[in-house]
Amino acid sequence: MLYTEDMVRQNLRNREGKRVFYLGKGDTLTPGARDWLGRERIAILPGEAAKPASYRLANGAVLTEKPEQMTHLNGDVLVLKTHPRIRFRGAMDSLEAELLLCALHCDGQLRKDLQEILNLARRLIRCEVLNEPVPEEKLCGLTESEQRSHSHRPQDYYGQAHFMPEVTDGEVILSLNRCRCAARAAELAAAAAFTDENGNAQRVDLLRALNRMSSMIYILMIRQKGGK
Repeated sequence: MLYTEDMVRQNLRNREGKRVFYLGKGDTLTPGARDWLGRERIAILPGEAAKPASYRLANGAVLTEKPEQMTHLNGDVLVLKTHPRIRFRGAMDSLEAELLLCALHCDGQLRKDLQEILNLARRLIRCEVLNEPVPEEKLCGLTESEQRSHSHRPQDYYGQAHFMPEVTDGEVILSLNRCRCAARAAELAAAAAFTDENGNAQRVDLLRALNRMSSMIYILMIRQKGGK
């Protein structure tokens, strides 16, 4: 496989608190990808080094083999596949699948907007796995405050009031609505994974980004409904 810079960014891993990239036998990097790894001082390790000699559990126990009912939380730490953070990652996988299917039926600016949302979803997974902060950026051209205003008062911006989707709205709007529901499900999964027993959020940046994502998808529905 030939890894581009974007593919490398999406496949970074965490090893002993540092970002690394595992390059499998027969795989290669584009010059841009190799240059980016060098600038970021990210080590390129052989693919076979990705499998640790032993695995750690959250309680400190050590295993020499990975049980089928467990998976990697990060590094060599294993948790049950029912762990809240693993459920969150599964919800994000479902969201990505919905975004890709929706984009398949779209073109022009709408497809570009969906690609931007998909890129954000993939960044959120990386930030969660590597424990990196989510950068505050515009989404589909809107700041957080602009997006909030557009989603609360769509009539003022698009000449289209709030609406409930109907079968007559067509494939694109209904597909967007599935994406919005998937984003909400991912947000709920994140809330379950990153809220402690006292109700305090541990990853406010992730929760805020997911809330923005579902709101942005709703705005896309409004724009489509209003012919904008």
